[in-house]
Amino acid sequence: MKLIVLMVAAATAVAGAPPAARADEPVAAASAGDEAALHLEWMDRSVDPLQDFYRYANGGFMRANPIPPAYSAWGAAQILDQKNQDYIRELLQSAAANAAAARGSDEQKIGDFYASGMDEAGVEKAGIAPLRDEFKRIAALRRSSKLTAELARLQHIGVDAAFGIGQMQDYADSTRVIAVVEQGGLGLPDRDYYLKDDPKYAAIRKAYEEHIARMLVLLGEAQSRVSSAAAGVMALETRLAAASMPVEDQRNPHAIYNMRELAALAHEAPAIDWRRYLKASGVPQVTRLNLAMPKFFAALSHEMQSTPIAVWRDYLRWQLAHRYAAYLPDAYVQENFRLAQAVRGTKELLPRWRRVLRAEDGAIGFAVGHEYVKHHFPPEARAQVLEILHGIRAALRDDLKALPWMSEATRARALEKLALMEERIGYPDSWRDYSRLEIDRGPYVLNVLRANAFDDTRELAKIGKPLDRSEWGMVPQTINAYYGRSMNNINFPAGILQPPYFDPTVPAAFNYGAIGSIIGHEITHGFDDHGSQFDGHGNLENWWSKEDSDKFQAGVGCIAEQFSGYTVDGDMHLKGRLVTGESIADLGGLLLALRAYHASPGYAAAQDIGGFTPEQQFFLGFAHAWGENVRPEQARMWAAADPHPPNDDRVNGTLTNVAQFAEAFGGTSAAGRCVIW
Repeated sequence: MKLIVLMVAAATAVAGAPPAARADEPVAAASAGDEAALHLEWMDRSVDPLQDFYRYANGGFMRANPIPPAYSAWGAAQILDQKNQDYIRELLQSAAANAAAARGSDEQKIGDFYASGMDEAGVEKAGIAPLRDEFKRIAALRRSSKLTAELARLQHIGVDAAFGIGQMQDYADSTRVIAVVEQGGLGLPDRDYYLKDDPKYAAIRKAYEEHIARMLVLLGEAQSRVSSAAAGVMALETRLAAASMPVEDQRNPHAIYNMRELAALAHEAPAIDWRRYLKASGVPQVTRLNLAMPKFFAALSHEMQSTPIAVWRDYLRWQLAHRYAAYLPDAYVQENFRLAQAVRGTKELLPRWRRVLRAEDGAIGFAVGHEYVKHHFPPEARAQVLEILHGIRAALRDDLKALPWMSEATRARALEKLALMEERIGYPDSWRDYSRLEIDRGPYVLNVLRANAFDDTRELAKIGKPLDRSEWGMVPQTINAYYGRSMNNINFPAGILQPPYFDPTVPAAFNYGAIGSIIGHEITHGFDDHGSQFDGHGNLENWWSKEDSDKFQAGVGCIAEQFSGYTVDGDMHLKGRLVTGESIADLGGLLLALRAYHASPGYAAAQDIGGFTPEQQFFLGFAHAWGENVRPEQARMWAAADPHPPNDDRVNGTLTNVAQFAEAFGGTSAAGRCVIW
């Protein structure tokens, strides 16, 4: 969201007990159901709410919900995800048991995919044989000039081989769909894991190289050369990491939008035969594309010319095995999990059915989602969420109209963008067509491979075609939400419209604090430091006056500085520039939701519950949505590459800047460094 954040002087918040009920309204008795909605058992009242509201609201919940061995984080989102999976499992088991399902139908594909994944004996019997042809292609590479076609082939089946190709809306004309190539090829989560002089990263690098060696042994490599082969792969990936654009720099859309004619590409990255590559990728008609990271491709071109082909063969074999290990015999699964232990800190492998369900969600998730919403998302839930959403849009519209510092020209463009913003709740109006995707009862790994190839073909077929504005980027069962900057739309899948994010039976304060702040968050993304660079039609265009833009950028710097001061795992600082957009969206979304709540019928009828005022209930609803325990390894991984701050900082860091929060809990006024609007 593009919310204007202004620097303010810090004031001191005064701790205190929750204030008494509002003097101008009678205190009505709360029902047992209302008391339950407050989740008093989640709280830790020994904590000062003005010092650490996250633990005040969630300390009891966190103690009662330690991280299970198979997870790297555990909280409200993961618990809801488990419940979702339990329900979806029943759908998949029913489909798998239906021998009468018509061949080629979604039900047949849903059932067969699940059955193939659950057939452990079949997976063990098939071994590595289903991928034999892919490994033969790699083994046949003898000259670097042949690399181009093999990279295209591996990318087609979902392997992150050196870089990736995809489609995107043209930043200069959002009605057009163009080709884009981007950096890739790393087996560790981020370039920092390869490059930072940090003992914890060094330990992961050592574990990673040993893991590559063990995986090559499983593939049949001679023990005498696995160490040198793994070292060669690690060295190549490290050089690619050094050439990669940092994630925080990628948040600048101008930095990752570099249109090139094919003739220019031949000069910038000559080792890639671009015409052959595009033909092999299935898009021979492309004559120009977005070279998202030019420096990376120049370095990659050098590696393709100078790195021995034997190293490239080892690297490609490793990347193929890395991508498909989870769908191969148990020896590969267990070795794959050893790396997850080192990187994420997980202690135990998930049950097989949960792993298969996740794979199916990624492969044919919209077919699963179609069945899911038929039985698990009532129409009345959609109507209630829309009511909250419309109230939040109205709050932003009123703010835009009243801002004293915004020039009239900028104000008009901001209001236009808000008016053009599309809203989508629950699920798409039309469903993805899987009729050309072959799914059967085995081998399991081939179902995954064919699904990857199907999706790649579907995505690249969009290039040069009319834009489909109806397409969703998340399946309906997803517990998440998103703002599409090039579409200028907000999207809330059915999966997130459940407790503790949304519950149609609880007082309005909780829904506005939880799902309301999430809705406001996504709307605000259209006006944050990134989204604000796109107009109402999704084009990359500066629609701000210089004076207004300068005020906005000062606020962006304020948020970046604030969050750069937070740490995870004791000593690892957040990347302020990386998390700025999400932090602005959190702050703006919460304030918009609070304003919308105050204007709602639910607030007019609100009562105190369990000694907490409606405003306090609102903030508890906000904090409850983020309660979570996280392993230190996972926290470091997120801090390195995730644009979202840790959940405790999302709560405490945001509330530091909210005057109404301090007032609600007995403080003086907001002590924060940054205030939105």
